[in-house]
Amino acid sequence: MFRGNFETSIDVKGRTSLPAKFREVLVDSFGDERFFMTNSNPVRLGDGGYSSGLVIYPYNEWLALEEKLKVGTGLGLSSAELASVKRRIVAPAVECVADKLGRILVPPHLRKSACLEREILFVGMLNKAEIWSQAEWEKVFRQDIENFPVDSPVLAELGL
Repeated sequence: MFRGNFETSIDVKGRTSLPAKFREVLVDSFGDERFFMTNSNPVRLGDGGYSSGLVIYPYNEWLALEEKLKVGTGLGLSSAELASVKRRIVAPAVECVADKLGRILVPPHLRKSACLEREILFVGMLNKAEIWSQAEWEKVFRQDIENFPVDSPVLAELGL
Protein backbone atom coordinates (compact mmCIF):
# COMPACT_ATOMS: atom_id res chain seq x y z
CA MET A 1 0.00 0.00 0.00
CA PHE A 2 1.03 3.61 -0.51
CA ARG A 3 2.08 5.15 2.81
CA GLY A 4 3.89 8.30 3.88
CA ASN A 5 4.40 11.87 2.72
CA PHE A 6 7.29 12.80 0.43
CA GLU A 7 8.23 16.42 -0.23
CA THR A 8 9.86 17.15 -3.55
CA SER A 9 9.77 19.67 -6.38
CA ILE A 10 8.52 19.91 -9.91
CA ASP A 11 10.48 21.74 -12.60
CA VAL A 12 9.12 24.29 -15.08
CA LYS A 13 8.66 21.54 -17.69
CA GLY A 14 6.50 19.53 -15.26
CA ARG A 15 9.03 16.84 -14.40
CA THR A 16 9.28 15.35 -10.92
CA SER A 17 10.43 12.11 -9.33
CA LEU A 18 7.97 9.51 -8.18
CA PRO A 19 9.15 8.43 -4.71
CA ALA A 20 11.13 5.18 -4.84
CA LYS A 21 8.82 3.68 -2.21
CA PHE A 22 5.82 4.35 -4.47
CA ARG A 23 7.57 2.81 -7.48
CA GLU A 24 8.21 -0.32 -5.40
CA VAL A 25 4.55 -0.48 -4.32
CA LEU A 26 3.37 -0.25 -7.93
CA VAL A 27 5.44 -3.26 -8.95
CA ASP A 28 5.45 -5.35 -5.76
CA SER A 29 1.85 -4.85 -4.64
CA PHE A 30 0.03 -4.08 -7.88
CA GLY A 31 2.20 -5.99 -10.37
CA ASP A 32 2.67 -3.19 -12.89
CA GLU A 33 4.89 -0.13 -13.13
CA ARG A 34 2.23 1.69 -15.16
CA PHE A 35 -0.29 3.97 -13.51
CA PHE A 36 -2.88 6.59 -14.30
CA MET A 37 -2.70 10.18 -13.10
CA THR A 38 -5.72 12.46 -12.95
CA ASN A 39 -7.49 15.09 -10.86
CA SER A 40 -8.30 14.13 -7.30
CA ASN A 41 -11.71 14.58 -5.75
CA PRO A 42 -12.24 18.22 -4.85
CA VAL A 43 -11.95 18.93 -1.12
CA ARG A 44 -14.52 21.34 0.26
CA LEU A 45 -12.77 23.96 2.37
CA GLY A 46 -14.45 25.67 5.31
CA ASP A 47 -14.42 29.05 3.54
CA GLY A 48 -16.75 27.81 0.81
CA GLY A 49 -13.92 27.19 -1.65
CA TYR A 50 -12.46 23.95 -2.95
CA SER A 51 -8.99 22.56 -3.31
CA SER A 52 -7.78 19.79 -5.55
CA GLY A 53 -4.60 17.88 -6.16
CA LEU A 54 -3.83 14.94 -8.39
CA VAL A 55 -4.24 11.23 -7.79
CA ILE A 56 -2.22 8.26 -8.99
CA TYR A 57 -4.07 4.97 -9.48
CA PRO A 58 -2.21 1.72 -10.13
CA TYR A 59 -3.01 0.51 -13.63
CA ASN A 60 -5.47 -2.28 -12.76
CA GLU A 61 -7.14 -0.24 -10.01
CA TRP A 62 -7.86 2.44 -12.61
CA LEU A 63 -9.28 -0.06 -15.11
CA ALA A 64 -11.63 -1.40 -12.41
CA LEU A 65 -12.76 2.14 -11.58
CA GLU A 66 -13.42 2.87 -15.25
CA GLU A 67 -15.60 -0.24 -15.53
CA LYS A 68 -17.68 0.83 -12.51
CA LEU A 69 -18.12 4.32 -13.92
CA LYS A 70 -18.93 3.00 -17.39
CA VAL A 71 -21.82 0.95 -16.04
CA GLY A 72 -22.80 3.68 -13.59
CA THR A 73 -25.68 1.79 -12.00
CA GLY A 74 -25.77 1.10 -8.30
CA LEU A 75 -23.38 3.93 -7.46
CA GLY A 76 -26.05 6.17 -5.99
CA LEU A 77 -25.13 9.06 -8.27
CA SER A 78 -27.54 11.08 -10.36
CA SER A 79 -26.82 11.19 -14.10
CA ALA A 80 -25.53 14.77 -13.68
CA GLU A 81 -23.21 13.73 -10.82
CA LEU A 82 -21.92 10.73 -12.78
CA ALA A 83 -21.24 12.95 -15.81
CA SER A 84 -19.38 15.39 -13.55
CA VAL A 85 -17.22 12.59 -12.16
CA LYS A 86 -16.41 11.38 -15.67
CA ARG A 87 -15.52 14.89 -16.90
CA ARG A 88 -13.51 15.79 -13.78
CA ILE A 89 -11.74 12.46 -13.16
CA VAL A 90 -11.87 10.22 -16.24
CA ALA A 91 -11.48 12.69 -19.12
CA PRO A 92 -8.19 14.29 -17.99
CA ALA A 93 -6.55 10.97 -16.95
CA VAL A 94 -3.22 10.03 -18.51
CA GLU A 95 -1.40 6.73 -18.50
CA CYS A 96 2.14 7.08 -17.13
CA VAL A 97 5.27 5.17 -16.29
CA ALA A 98 8.37 6.47 -14.55
CA ASP A 99 11.61 6.45 -16.53
CA LYS A 100 14.67 4.49 -15.31
CA LEU A 101 15.56 7.35 -12.95
CA GLY A 102 12.05 7.46 -11.49
CA ARG A 103 11.05 10.69 -13.22
CA ILE A 104 7.52 11.38 -14.44
CA LEU A 105 6.04 14.18 -16.49
CA VAL A 106 2.93 15.85 -15.11
CA PRO A 107 1.05 17.18 -18.15
CA PRO A 108 0.28 20.93 -18.26
CA HIS A 109 -3.51 20.46 -17.93
CA LEU A 110 -3.05 18.51 -14.70
CA ARG A 111 -0.41 20.89 -13.30
CA LYS A 112 -2.80 23.77 -13.89
CA SER A 113 -5.84 22.11 -12.29
CA ALA A 114 -3.82 21.15 -9.18
CA CYS A 115 -1.99 24.51 -8.94
CA LEU A 116 1.38 22.71 -9.05
CA GLU A 117 4.28 25.10 -9.23
CA ARG A 118 7.57 24.32 -7.48
CA GLU A 119 7.16 22.62 -4.09
CA ILE A 120 4.94 19.53 -4.15
CA LEU A 121 4.05 16.67 -1.87
CA PHE A 122 3.30 13.01 -2.62
CA VAL A 123 0.83 11.56 -0.11
CA GLY A 124 0.25 7.82 0.32
CA MET A 125 -3.45 6.92 0.52
CA LEU A 126 -3.38 3.10 0.74
CA ASN A 127 -4.35 1.86 -2.77
CA LYS A 128 -3.60 5.19 -4.45
CA ALA A 129 -1.33 8.20 -3.99
CA GLU A 130 -2.02 11.91 -4.20
CA ILE A 131 0.10 14.83 -5.41
CA TRP A 132 -0.47 18.27 -3.89
CA SER A 133 1.09 21.67 -4.13
CA GLN A 134 2.49 22.54 -0.70
CA ALA A 135 0.17 25.57 -0.47
CA GLU A 136 -2.96 23.58 -1.33
CA TRP A 137 -1.94 20.75 1.00
CA GLU A 138 -1.76 23.16 3.94
CA LYS A 139 -5.35 24.25 3.27
CA VAL A 140 -6.57 20.66 2.95
CA PHE A 141 -4.69 19.52 6.06
CA ARG A 142 -6.26 22.34 8.11
CA GLN A 143 -9.68 21.32 6.82
CA ASP A 144 -8.95 17.66 7.66
CA ILE A 145 -8.52 18.69 11.29
CA GLU A 146 -11.99 20.27 11.17
CA ASN A 147 -13.46 17.19 9.49
CA PHE A 148 -11.75 14.65 11.77
CA PRO A 149 -14.33 12.39 13.47
CA VAL A 150 -13.19 13.04 17.06
CA ASP A 151 -14.71 10.59 19.56
CA SER A 152 -16.20 8.50 16.76
CA PRO A 153 -17.04 4.90 17.67
CA VAL A 154 -15.72 3.94 14.22
CA LEU A 155 -12.25 5.17 15.21
CA ALA A 156 -12.40 3.11 18.39
CA GLU A 157 -13.37 0.04 16.35
CA LEU A 158 -10.39 0.66 14.09
CA GLY A 159 -8.09 1.00 17.10
CA LEU A 160 -7.35 4.68 16.43
